[in-house]
This record gives sequence, structure tokens and C-alpha cells, in this order.
Amino acid sequence: MASRCWRWWGWSAWPRTRLPPAGSTPSFRHHFSTQEKTPQICVVGSGPAGFYTAQHLLKQHPQAHVDIYEKQPVPFGLVRFGVAPDHPEVKSYGAEDHRALEIPGEELPGVCSARAFVGWYNGLPENQELEPDLSCDTAVILGQGNVALDVARILLTPPEHLERTDITKAALGVLRQSRVKTVWLVGRRGPLQVAFTIKELREMIQLPGARPILDPVDFLGLQDKIKEVPRPRKRLTELLLRTATEKPGLEEAARQASASRAWGLRFFRSPQQVLPSPDGRRAAGVRLAVTRLEGVDEATRAVPTGDMEDLPCGLVLSSIGYKSRPVDPSVPFDSKLGVIPNVEGRVMDVPGLYCSGWVKRGPTGVIATTMTDSFLTGQMLLQDLKAGLLPSGPRPGYAAIQALLSSRGVRPVSFSEWEKLDAEEVARGQGTGKPREKLVDPQEMLRLLGH
Repeated sequence: MASRCWRWWGWSAWPRTRLPPAGSTPSFRHHFSTQEKTPQICVVGSGPAGFYTAQHLLKQHPQAHVDIYEKQPVPFGLVRFGVAPDHPEVKSYGAEDHRALEIPGEELPGVCSARAFVGWYNGLPENQELEPDLSCDTAVILGQGNVALDVARILLTPPEHLERTDITKAALGVLRQSRVKTVWLVGRRGPLQVAFTIKELREMIQLPGARPILDPVDFLGLQDKIKEVPRPRKRLTELLLRTATEKPGLEEAARQASASRAWGLRFFRSPQQVLPSPDGRRAAGVRLAVTRLEGVDEATRAVPTGDMEDLPCGLVLSSIGYKSRPVDPSVPFDSKLGVIPNVEGRVMDVPGLYCSGWVKRGPTGVIATTMTDSFLTGQMLLQDLKAGLLPSGPRPGYAAIQALLSSRGVRPVSFSEWEKLDAEEVARGQGTGKPREKLVDPQEMLRLLGH
């Protein structure tokens, strides 16, 4: 869902690509002239945005030739690397970078992004050297979205419940040794502004061996305020309100009383500094500014009250947002917004170049949003093709890329070779009852393929 661009390359053949299941596409189909019947399209990035765009193009223009390029030795982007292993049905995030906290102390050991932590337990090669230290009692997650809840749930879930997921062997080993007992999720605003969804919240409330910690004071007067909010937000807030203020039933009370771990939401708090340990060698807490809300509805913002408080912890995970990276100096990029300037997916001032996913619209939405967005980008490309707005004439296409890679000594991994890696992972997982044991070392992958 992050940096996904499509370049019109001219004419050539394409290696057949298997597309993942998706929803229906619009029923119309363009009719193309003879000279438009064999276009080749290059897709950069094999995540959902790339695959869904390719799917739409091939469905609407069966004669099109599509090449998909991916920097990793394996395909599928966030579907493989960005989803909590105990939530294989959820595909909700995947930009290439995270937003920095921009506060003193964030460079200390013990501080990392939630994105890197997710990549670590999901087997993303670039995050395998993360080695998070879970020897502390308390972890703080800065952010109150679904990614933050994902990370909190993984930290607190009994390891035996993760054994039959596709979490990496190394991550599971570290989690087995974890001493983390309490996780705080910190947000600048209040209960009405949390970014997670009710499904994820309900699962956290019912997490085995863990109990929720919510301060009833944070919910004073909220009952009247939620009467006019949209139904999904109302249901979410009502669940928070009940959890914070109502006495649990006998069974739930007994479950909470026996819980050895806990998680809580700290509202109206903005991080100001990561506090160092006495020897200055690692994180030991977070200094928070107490905030209050000003404005109404979408204009609501958190402003500091002048009060401060320190929250001790040994692990700090930032989950305050994601951003895409520039693709190439030749591709326009808005560093402030983290997007490629575009109009309906058409990259501004670069005819023949298109974009989709978070690099098109910013880090918002889930996989269904990306699917629709990608279909629309594909539709724009096809409209331009039909209207004769794309560069014409013979171009080298894949042959030029193949020659360039060869000159650099790069041997690409084909989709059929990925299928061999896929089979190897599945076979390794069978012995332990897992759906797969992910390969995390690119060099091992290449050795298995004989590269």
C-alpha cells in the first residue's frame, strides 16, 4: 500500500503472474483499437496496491502484458509482512517508513517504531536484526490505532497461543522469554478520538491472561456526547465506557482477578521526551504533557495544559503514523505529505506514470480501500490508453530491464521460484503445526534456489 508506481513501457512480453482473490471490478470493459491491443505495463511493488491494479488492467484489457517488480525476494508486501500473525484475515497497513517522534531521547536503545516491531515478528528481512529487549516489566506504545493494539496484543498474548501462527521462530523464542507484564497505549486526545476499531478493542478486552485498565474519570460526561456521533463510533465508545465504568460479571471478574498481565489506555497525554536510565544507556520512561481538547468534531485538537507526568517503562514503541518514501529522484514527491503529487492516480507532469495505495492518498484506509483505489488508478491508465495520451511507438520494455539487471550481475527471482520458496516454508511449518515457517534470510532463499 505504499510506494507503488506504474510506468508505461511500450511493448513486450510478460511473465505470467498469479493474482490474489479480490472483490468484483466494475462491469464495463474498454474497447481498444488494433494498435492498443498489446500494451506492456510495468508495476513497481508486489503488495496489494500493485496486484489489484494489475488485476484490474488484465480483467479490463486481457491482451495487456504486465511485469511486476519487487525489491524483496518474495512477493505480496504487507499481506506477508504487515499483518499480525494471529490476524491473518486483517490487512490494514504497509507504508515503507514511520513518522518520527521528533522528541529528545528517541534514539535511545529500547525505542523503536511499531512498524519495525511488526516487521520483526512477521519476518521482514530488513527488521530481523531488531532484537527488541523484552526484559522490562512495562512497555509504552505511543499511539491508539489498530497497529498499536496489534503490537500490544502480541506482547501480551500467551506464547502458546501463537505457536500455530506464522510468526517467525526467532520472534516466538524472544516472546517466550518476555518479562513484559503491562502495556500502556498513549494518545494525545480522548476516548472519542481513538483510531482503533471495535473488533480489535473487543479482542483486547477478552485477551487471555490480561485485564484492561481504564480510568473512569476519562469518560465523565461522555454518555451525552456520543448520542449524535455516527453508529460505528458510538458502538466503539459505548464498549470503552462499559469497560471503564461498569462492574464486570462474576465470570469476567474472576478472569480479570487471575490475570497476570494488563494493558491500559492513557488519554490526553502527548510525549515530550524519552527519559534515559541513570547510566544513560537505554530508555527508562516517557515524559508526557497533559493535554485538553479544543475545537469540535474534525477540528478537535489537543493542547498542553502545562502539567507534566513521567511514565516509567523499559520499552517504547512509536505508532503515530506511517509515510511513504521517495521512489526515485525522477519521480515527484511531496515530503511533507508523504505522497506523490497526482490527479486520480496520474502523476503530475510525468505522462505515462501512475501511482496507487498510500503513496497516492496518504496512510489511510484498509485493504478494501486500497483495492478500490487501485482499480480506479487502473481505470485512469486504460482511459489514457484509449484516448491516445500515452507515449506511442516501440520500446524495449522488459528486455531493457533484463539487460540492465544482467549488466549489474543481478539475477531476479521469478514467480515460479517464489513458489518453490513457498513450498519450502509450508513444509518447514508442518512439523510444528504452523501454516508455514517463514524464511527470513534473503541469502538462504537464494541458496535454496541455486542462485
